[in-house]
Amino acid sequence: MSHTLKRQDFGVIASWMKPGETVLDLGCGEGELLQLLDARGIRGWGVERDPGHVLAAVENGINVLQGDLEAGLAGFEDNAFDHVVLSRTLQTVRHTQQILAEMLRVGREAVVSFPNFAYWKNRMAVMGGRMPVSDDLPYQWYDTPNVRFFTMLDFESLCAGMDVAIRDRLVLDERGAYVTEEQNFLGSLAVYRIGRGG
Repeated sequence: MSHTLKRQDFGVIASWMKPGETVLDLGCGEGELLQLLDARGIRGWGVERDPGHVLAAVENGINVLQGDLEAGLAGFEDNAFDHVVLSRTLQTVRHTQQILAEMLRVGREAVVSFPNFAYWKNRMAVMGGRMPVSDDLPYQWYDTPNVRFFTMLDFESLCAGMDVAIRDRLVLDERGAYVTEEQNFLGSLAVYRIGRGG
């Protein structure tokens, strides 16, 4: 995995895509993931709420639309993209099931990454009486954009209940190294590739 990436999950996400495919990046920020994918021959578009990030993405050569994910993806046709990505954003969305269903309507498959609240350091912080603050959960409780705190097991249970197939899963620790054992305990960040039909 490249050490030049600011976001360790981007390398995982890019590895699941092929040149010539199309991607919609929801909450694309300034377009760093889309720039990486473009360099690999993957055509991408972004959706971003923050006007400053939209402007920066445009300046970075990204095709981006300003929009609020909470309003859904009604402007996009069914199966318009090969992949729809929601990286480190699911925990900030109020209508979790709706956005996952919309991602799988608009894309052939979806990729979701999120901080794993069951990571051992997070558990220790809560046991010590404090909300966790880390690289993957970088905000204090009073200024966090996160509205949901959930674990890998919670996400997998939600997928099962929605008849969503988990096609692949990679879990990273705080340093970006792959975690292969006791992932829900040792993994700080989870990355899932999901599709329709459980």
